[in-house]
Amino acid sequence: MRFMKFSQLTVLGISGLIAVTAAQAQSTAQPQSNTPMAKVNGVAIPQSRLEFIVKARAAQGQPDSPETRKALREDLITEEIIAQDALKKGLDKDPDFISQMEIARLTALVRAYQIDYVKNHPVSDEELRQEYEALKTQMGDKEYKAHHILVGTEAEAKDIIARIKKGGKLDKIAQEKSLDAGSKNKGGELDWSPAGSYVQPFAEALTKLNKGQLTEQPVKTPFGWHVIRLDDVRPLKIPPFEEIKQNLAQRVLQRQFATFVADLRAKAKVE
Repeated sequence: MRFMKFSQLTVLGISGLIAVTAAQAQSTAQPQSNTPMAKVNGVAIPQSRLEFIVKARAAQGQPDSPETRKALREDLITEEIIAQDALKKGLDKDPDFISQMEIARLTALVRAYQIDYVKNHPVSDEELRQEYEALKTQMGDKEYKAHHILVGTEAEAKDIIARIKKGGKLDKIAQEKSLDAGSKNKGGELDWSPAGSYVQPFAEALTKLNKGQLTEQPVKTPFGWHVIRLDDVRPLKIPPFEEIKQNLAQRVLQRQFATFVADLRAKAKVE
């Protein structure tokens, strides 16, 4: 269970998709070839289909190589063979298939809409600089190393605090009890992070602790009840602007697109 609000260099939510669509948007102006990549029982598979998949994979950081293209070509041929046989069996008339096709159409339309939004809403350097300064303020000048245990009830968290004070090992109890899958197997250990990376109640409790101190009372967040121990504190080194410029653009686009979609929903008539 991830309970961090966001990390220093990455953004949750739709920003990853926006990053992909931004890369795709840069290539949409290039003409695509309609030359057949292959023919299966007389049906042509256009080269543009292969190019689209290659670009989508490249936008996600996967390399474009002759070996990759060969494997993709074989996959597309196999899929065409299976699709042709499925049509012979009349599977395109199946109600579940029709529903899947409609969902796929909607998904493709949403992606196309995002690509169009990214193309038509470039983020200026001035906006990115403002985002960078705001991020530095939000992150603060320290980062924290901590352990925690997440449980479902306050009573259970109080019992764990009592056990630790009597000599119980926090890491062992975390492996037994914690609901946070991301840290449970590490004995509740969390990575170095600024307080601003965590949800507010957790961050407030963390910053009030001294090194080696355990929370006297459980800390409630939307994820449950936490027992927190602060292990160490060190100065926070925020990466230079140019190093995280792309991530800042994703943050700005994510926020702008979310606002834009909220406005669309407000104007829509939903019955």
